[in-house]
Amino acid sequence: MNIRQGNLQDLEQIKELAIAEWTQFKNVLTSDNWAKLYNTLIDEKTYSDLFLQSDSFVFENIQNEIIGFGFLVPSGNPTEIYNDQQSYIRFVTVSKKYSGQKIGQTLTEKCIEKAKENGEKFVALHTSEMMNAARHIYEKLGFKIIKELEPRLGKKYWLYELEL
Repeated sequence: MNIRQGNLQDLEQIKELAIAEWTQFKNVLTSDNWAKLYNTLIDEKTYSDLFLQSDSFVFENIQNEIIGFGFLVPSGNPTEIYNDQQSYIRFVTVSKKYSGQKIGQTLTEKCIEKAKENGEKFVALHTSEMMNAARHIYEKLGFKIIKELEPRLGKKYWLYELEL
């Protein structure tokens, strides 16, 4: 298995993986909230925007199929969630066929490593009550909850931060 920098040529594989893996949340969301999430997942702009503004990483199996991915957005790109001083990790996704192999942790560590290389002071991310396995990884790596966010998709979300 191999981790490498992602690129726009990976967009279709990443989109397919995201749809396949995030569908697990369909049954814990209302139909309206699932429709909102699904529309984000099928929109190529979701991924192309991330590719253009961030460092991307893909994890491939020995057949060179993408089995995981994540993005690190540099500081200076504030949103309603993130401030100007925070770099932030987005969309870490791993194929359930490879769960338990620390791929999500490896992708997160790669984002942290890249943030340090880039001279970032903080790495942030947001996650929800639906994503307990991910929350465990982030907390194990030293991320701390800095605040509860307004509910998204009808679920509790938290903003986590790691000072570098």
